[in-house]
Amino acid sequence: MLTLGVICALLASAFALDTDLPAPTVKRCTGTISSLADVAAAQVCTTIIINSFTVPGGQIFTINAATGATITMAGDVTFGFAEWAGPLMLVSGQNVTFNGNGHTLFGQGDLYWMRDGLGGNGGVTKPAPFIRVNNAGSFSNVRILNAPERSVAVKGSPVTISGIMIDNSLGDLPNSRSNGLPAGHNTDGFGISNANNVIIQNSSVHNQDDCLAVNGGTNITFQNNVCVGGHGISIGSIASNVVNNVHITENTVMSNTNGLRIKTDATATASTVSNIVYTNNKLSGITEFGVLIDQSYPDTLGLCFFFILFPVPCVQPSWLIGTPGTGVVINGVTFSGTNTISVTSVAKRVSVNCGSTSSCVGTWNFAALTVTGGAAGTIRDAPVTGGLF
Repeated sequence: MLTLGVICALLASAFALDTDLPAPTVKRCTGTISSLADVAAAQVCTTIIINSFTVPGGQIFTINAATGATITMAGDVTFGFAEWAGPLMLVSGQNVTFNGNGHTLFGQGDLYWMRDGLGGNGGVTKPAPFIRVNNAGSFSNVRILNAPERSVAVKGSPVTISGIMIDNSLGDLPNSRSNGLPAGHNTDGFGISNANNVIIQNSSVHNQDDCLAVNGGTNITFQNNVCVGGHGISIGSIASNVVNNVHITENTVMSNTNGLRIKTDATATASTVSNIVYTNNKLSGITEFGVLIDQSYPDTLGLCFFFILFPVPCVQPSWLIGTPGTGVVINGVTFSGTNTISVTSVAKRVSVNCGSTSSCVGTWNFAALTVTGGAAGTIRDAPVTGGLF
């Protein structure tokens, strides 16, 4: 006869999938987390409630949920200050539903920024990312306030992320150590690395870096989101990964330096970016590039920010233009529906810098793209057709 312990062990073995941590034994119970000391007992339950509490600085709030678990926030969680690498929070599990119920995760990024004014560009060590979403299932209805550096790293496959408010607006303000510049930097909203079948929707990001950065993965949809104050929606930078079938749909981007970007490393090898589709997006107040596709990263195609103090369109002298590589093949970039972008007077409307006609291939149909304002950019070695820019 099998004992209860043996049965539980067999269940755990059957449900364990490819997550960072082995799946715990499944119990039909309700576990309540009011401190890190409660996590071990609570995470084996199929229902997990998170109450208000403070995570001590330098410690990670890790929930390795049982398969099929439901995690619900019943209060706000604050993460104490400490100079360390992070991340601050990790959620793992298979078929896990996480519902924040509109509660807030307080990162206290301002406590880090006030010490050096450098954000993620140096100074004191800042924990990043704020939260790593490794669970397959869903993650929704959470406010993330003042992430010290990068906000949400996505690894779960498949996962639907919705109703997330990332608010790093305080990082827009200068402080006594930031020399008059914004105190927050590298505060990316959503970062996707080697995750498949990801949907991010109905969310908002106010930050000082990419709203979305896709560095690897397939079947990724970013739809009905609002991006304010950052560096735009980005594919890349790509160094050695594969990105395939990305749909950027019905998003609003306001007051960002860049609008829509694909950036690949000049030294990248054996990588591909394919089937990138932009549909019904609306962008305004873009200050550098409305659309930028560049294979010379990190040496960008014309450093417009050198010229934003002057009321004239940025210029791109040849000595400032990065030398593009050919190690990433970009195959297929399409604009569908109606995509409108307005850029400021100092910005370039559309710029493309391909390494060769063999590294930018396939159909590049820009017919559903209209960009106004600023000045025309330069298109090099790309099969672009259509569009008003």
